[in-house]
Amino acid sequence: MVVSRPDPSRSLSRATVVARVLAVLLALLAVGVVYVTNIWLTDRFTETTRTRAELRLSLYSNSIVSELQRNSVVPLLLSRDPVIVNALNQKDYAATSQRLISLREEIGAASLELLDESGRTVAATDRTQLGTQHRNMPYFVEALRSNGTVFTISETESGAFGFAFSRLIKDDQRVLGVMVVEVDLRKLEQRWSGGSDAIMVTDSTGRVIVSTEPRWRGRTVDEALTAQSPPSAIARAIQATGDWTGRAPETYLLGEAVLQLETLVPFRGWRLTSFVTYSSVRERVNAVLALEIMVFAILIALGFYALSRRAVSTSQLFQRESAELRLLNERLQQEIAERERVERTLEQAEQTLAQSQKLAALGEMSAAVSHELNQPLAAMKTYLAGARLLMQRKRVDESLSSFSRIDDLIDRMGKITRQLKSFARKGEDAFQPVDLREALSSALAIMEPQLKQGHVKIERNTPKEPVMVMGDRIRLEQVIVNLLRNAMDASGGAEQPLVEIDLSLAEVAKLAVRDNGPGIEDFEQLFEPFYTTKQPGDGVGLGLAISSGIVTDHGGRLLARNRAHGGATFEMRLPLWTAQSKAAE
Repeated sequence: MVVSRPDPSRSLSRATVVARVLAVLLALLAVGVVYVTNIWLTDRFTETTRTRAELRLSLYSNSIVSELQRNSVVPLLLSRDPVIVNALNQKDYAATSQRLISLREEIGAASLELLDESGRTVAATDRTQLGTQHRNMPYFVEALRSNGTVFTISETESGAFGFAFSRLIKDDQRVLGVMVVEVDLRKLEQRWSGGSDAIMVTDSTGRVIVSTEPRWRGRTVDEALTAQSPPSAIARAIQATGDWTGRAPETYLLGEAVLQLETLVPFRGWRLTSFVTYSSVRERVNAVLALEIMVFAILIALGFYALSRRAVSTSQLFQRESAELRLLNERLQQEIAERERVERTLEQAEQTLAQSQKLAALGEMSAAVSHELNQPLAAMKTYLAGARLLMQRKRVDESLSSFSRIDDLIDRMGKITRQLKSFARKGEDAFQPVDLREALSSALAIMEPQLKQGHVKIERNTPKEPVMVMGDRIRLEQVIVNLLRNAMDASGGAEQPLVEIDLSLAEVAKLAVRDNGPGIEDFEQLFEPFYTTKQPGDGVGLGLAISSGIVTDHGGRLLARNRAHGGATFEMRLPLWTAQSKAAE
């Protein structure tokens, strides 16, 4: 019973595919969770930030109103102070400034100034202002026109704004002077600057009068934002892309997306605007997202760690199997080298046996050929003896005819010997055009003694025109001799041995050799080396194998089949050589 071992590479491949699918699904889940979490937390934290910003905005507004209300009652109280009224009546201001200084510390105002009826400063918490003229200042002009406390805003040369409450001081309907109380809103700006919000206060005309950014003062809200926008639209787009809050930014401040909130200050139509950055929102959201990403990263890392451990174990198994495969490969290479060596030896043996077969066939033919040579020699001896007698009898003409016959016999003997020499060579010359009719005639001349000795009848059918092929004539004659000898051997058991030779010319050159023997029994092994049906000592079974190889080298085919009325047919087909073939060469 054979037990099949599971393939580790296939199991590893399946595990790898499953791990990759799980990794992709986990990555998609991570992206989805991070995306949903980002949107949900951004909305939630944004609302929380907005709520807190609105609460701070209300506190900022209350602090402004509280500061203004606390300072608004000071002019009224000081306009009724008997010390100040007596000083204006008596034009004696020696102790007035000291009194204002002590009152400013209690009230917490920015500064206190006492102006006489001409607008000149006669007492002030800032003694450097004594003697200065304020006739054209709005707080002096507006106070003269009103019977109550007035509030005025004035812009200094430095671009800052001054806020003051002023009130006319009278005694028995006589104008004595004006009391001016400057409101200190700059301390609010300094206090707000320490926070995370950007604050601006606009008056009823929309002009910024209080701001944490000094360059905003005196501008409208749109002008202030434009002045502090990013340097270009591209920079703004990049900033907006980087600040992925989940909500469209309401505005940009210093190149950063911010949340803009507004509220009404219950004082002369003032409005308070605050700008809150999303940085706190982004930090809180990013903290949660970082935690989620870290969790998913740990899960993915654990998955890859498990897969790597499996891959390591499988790799170790592969290494062991690879070592075994290397050993098997080395053995296989040794076997291949040994087989190649044996094949080379076999090929050399086949070539030696082929040549030996030719020499053996030549030896077998030597007896018959010697008989053919003995006959001309015997005839030559007779003709020479007759010619000698004729010469002695002075019959020269008759003796010349005897010499002519002797010359013919010598040509015949030379032809026989030349055929034997050409057959004994291996035929390694280059291919050249060959007329198969001549090759057939040469082969028949070589086999003629054996054919006569075996009383084999030859029927020959050849065309009148040449049958030209490109090849080695010696090797082609060797093929024909092998076919004739096999046909002669096959028909040797018949009552009337017959060998038919048919040379035809069509699309290819065909040479068919037919016999009237018993036919072919095994076609599969017919052209295999060392296969023979002859008795031991009559052949080694290489004739047809060598002949098939020679025909194949010439680009042709050697076929065999049985005849319907008995016997076998061997047919050699070779490509024709024509004038077009010569031009192509």
